[in-house]
Amino acid sequence: MFKHILIPTDGSELSTNAIEKGIKFAAGIGASVTGLNVVPNLKLLDYQLQILEETRQTLNEAAKSRSLAILEVLSKAAKAANVECKTEMAVNDRPYRAIIDSAEKNGCDLILMASHGRSGVSAVLLGSETHRVLTHSKIPVLVLR
Repeated sequence: MFKHILIPTDGSELSTNAIEKGIKFAAGIGASVTGLNVVPNLKLLDYQLQILEETRQTLNEAAKSRSLAILEVLSKAAKAANVECKTEMAVNDRPYRAIIDSAEKNGCDLILMASHGRSGVSAVLLGSETHRVLTHSKIPVLVLR
């Protein structure tokens, strides 16, 4: 059975629901979890370099703070369920790649994640990180909606 589950979260209501179900699942099978939040890489044009550097630093700090708050939800749920848990933040413009890389790096044998369930034009325009993980991962993926 599964021993180490990666639970990526973006802080959305669907991700929070996946966290709750994922932690219950992990507790039921005696697995540990790793929580992951992926932050996009901040790119600013180099116009008035000093001002932009201060802005970049402020935005990076805000992103890190938000990421820690998102991951704290997972940590608290795991602690309440007596599930061994660690968390990490990744900076990557391709969240699916960061998810797969994290699962591989941490020796996870399952990725458990939410799907926003977009369809039609919104799915084509926005894409789906869950779909990309399913397409590219060699590790099993359990999708919750």
